[in-house]
Amino acid sequence: MADVWTDISSEFLHLYPSGRRLLAVAGADAERSRRSADELAAALRAAGLEVERRHSADGDEQVLRTDVIAPFRASSASDSVLVVSGPSTLLSETARGMWHYVVWQLAGDEAPHTVAAAIVDVTDPANPKRRFADYCALPASFGA
Repeated sequence: MADVWTDISSEFLHLYPSGRRLLAVAGADAERSRRSADELAAALRAAGLEVERRHSADGDEQVLRTDVIAPFRASSASDSVLVVSGPSTLLSETARGMWHYVVWQLAGDEAPHTVAAAIVDVTDPANPKRRFADYCALPASFGA
């Protein structure tokens, strides 16, 4: 497992130490988001968390709310994390508020998304790297 996923899981746990938490891993390529989310979920499990994993190929907000998030919130597990992967539509203007934490993964010269708490460059999947960017002057939809 790459250190970047361990570092992001530590940051997430620092910010959201308990409860039912929702974490999205999105990007321009939904399948690539799936692989990144699997790595992050493994890092969260290694940190001792109960993790539920889901993937949305199309990022349909209503289906996510009804079929994925509502059952997760209604479950009896009081201290767990739902990691959802999918395309950039996971971060549409109406959907972005669902998530406690967002990881945006990109490759090559793809644009990052300013809503993301963490940006990970997976151009080399075996060596993902965290990117830091200052987007203070840009609108939240930049890169969408």
